[in-house]
Amino acid sequence: MAAAFAVTGRVAAATDADIVVIGAGAAGLAAARALREAGRKPIVLEARDRIGGRAFTDASLGPSYDAGAMFIHWAERNPWVQIARELDIKTAAESWGGGFRLFAEGKPMADEDRRRRREAFRQIDRRLETIDLGQRDMSIAELLGDLGPDSAPIAASGLLLSIGEESSRISARDYQRLWSGDDLIVPTGYGNLVARSGAGLDIRLNEPVSAIRWDGPLVTITARSGEIRARGCILTVPVGVLKSGSIRFTPELPAATRDALAGIHMGALTKIAFRVEGDRFGIAPGTSFLEAAAPERLMNFDMFPEGKDLVIGYCGGDYARKLSEAGTEEARTHVVDLLAQMVGGDFRKAIKAVSFPAWWTDPFARGSYSVCDPGHDGARAALAQPIGGRIVIAGEATAGGGAMTVGGATLAGREAAAALARLKA
Repeated sequence: MAAAFAVTGRVAAATDADIVVIGAGAAGLAAARALREAGRKPIVLEARDRIGGRAFTDASLGPSYDAGAMFIHWAERNPWVQIARELDIKTAAESWGGGFRLFAEGKPMADEDRRRRREAFRQIDRRLETIDLGQRDMSIAELLGDLGPDSAPIAASGLLLSIGEESSRISARDYQRLWSGDDLIVPTGYGNLVARSGAGLDIRLNEPVSAIRWDGPLVTITARSGEIRARGCILTVPVGVLKSGSIRFTPELPAATRDALAGIHMGALTKIAFRVEGDRFGIAPGTSFLEAAAPERLMNFDMFPEGKDLVIGYCGGDYARKLSEAGTEEARTHVVDLLAQMVGGDFRKAIKAVSFPAWWTDPFARGSYSVCDPGHDGARAALAQPIGGRIVIAGEATAGGGAMTVGGATLAGREAAAALARLKA
């Protein structure tokens, strides 16, 4: 359902504004709403032609699916449970559908290999529960190192489908602090829910920001349609965009902020979806097919979720990066070959269309969500520190235990709004 938000076609040159929010994802929308409730007059600039950011319900194949964020994680404290209730949008418990089937090179995995994989997967949580990371941080790969060359890669491979990154690049201390709890889904689309929350806000679409000047009494933001001078700015673009250099800062960001950015990078959790028509080959809706012959090339398929004519593949880490950089057609060929091995050659004939929202190569994302490098677990808190008293960076990357989630981004946006709402109007 489309959001009924205010959209203007242009930004007049050198206009004055109260507070400008850059980015209309979950953090930006939450910040703008909190500012408005505090009596301020925020303007939201969004580079895309839609709102929601990495929370996006894609309907390009006919039946819709969440191409980005899918779960309302740790629902016990996630603000989206209440937001959904206020908007009269239903949520539901996560369903495992038709169960799991494991494959190796397209053939059902042997029972012994399945058992070994299950046991290896449990090792990360077991070790994080017992290890003392107080003295120093380490990577998840180091944490699992003594499992040996056969079991350690298997134990770490599950992170490719949750964090979207190789275990050698994940801070164990940051991973250990992530919140956990029950997951909910939004049957009508999490991205649609986030978009609905933007109703009534002053959001300007197709307005990528190229420069921010913050050495004067006001912050000057250069967008596609001109400059805006504002009393404050909340910057909610993904870490990948900040690190890409597509936004120029004058003067450059403080050393502490630059150091924080240097310690965070973007994972590459990726989905590729197919519209499939006709024969379902006896597969129960919601069954998961996991191709796991090579741990570094783990690919999970959600087969006909909720009975829809869709098959959705998930992968992460360097495997996902290579698929993203190869482009839609090459990725389609590779993934269809995997599916045909598991289901049968006739499956190719049932595939009618593909959607490949590759966040890694998306210029307005540059990845799926943020990951702290080993030894840099303090980077999130450092990144959230106000800059010059007038700029705050906010989003899932600054959400502490709520990092990597829409809920965390929302809480971070609200905190940023509270910090800037005190500025003299």
